[in-house]
Amino acid sequence: MEPVTDAARRVRAFLDERGKGAWLAAMILGFIIFWPVGLAVLFYMIWSKRMFGRHGCHHQRHRNHNGFGRGMDAGTGNTAFDTYREETLKRLEDEQSAFIAFLTRLRSAKDKAEFDQFMDQQRSNVTRSDTDGAQPA
Repeated sequence: MEPVTDAARRVRAFLDERGKGAWLAAMILGFIIFWPVGLAVLFYMIWSKRMFGRHGCHHQRHRNHNGFGRGMDAGTGNTAFDTYREETLKRLEDEQSAFIAFLTRLRSAKDKAEFDQFMDQQRSNVTRSDTDGAQPA
């Protein structure tokens, strides 16, 4: 089964390098050769968002162009804007880190509150069963 998985990964990487046109060609050829294969490629393209939009962050280096032949990481030539952009991106990354830390603390506090409530219920159940069993009938 592993050779099939490796082959599928190689085919996917090959088609991803060549873009959406290669995926469409593979789908059309699949329909021509054997229609279930074309249908499977179509469903895969829709499921993995290769048909209608960007897909997978590990392929962004090929797709992340700003329309002028340069990637988004390349400077624009305007040093004031590049500095502003770098500072803004750094600030957003810091805010994202702070927000993730806040969510982690919030989840932890919620979990602790739920656990404390559960333990209080367990203690009250034990206390009730002790008092119920100690009374004569």
